Amino acid sequence: MNIDLLFQIAGVGILIFAVNQVLQRAGREDIAVLASVAGLVVVLFLVVDLVAQLLNNVKSIFGLY
Repeated sequence: MNIDLLFQIAGVGILIFAVNQVLQRAGREDIAVLASVAGLVVVLFLVVDLVAQLLNNVKSIFGLY
């Protein structure tokens, strides 16, 4: 597994946490929730490729077509 992906996910998490805190302190809880959801979507896009690779590896190991 690529360690850079872990750092990217951690960076997105830290960035979204900071944005969320700033928006909550400013009284914009609705936009803070949207920022959190956007961060979750970005991380899911990063992870989807790994899941696809995992499923392809399992399929090739067990000879499933």
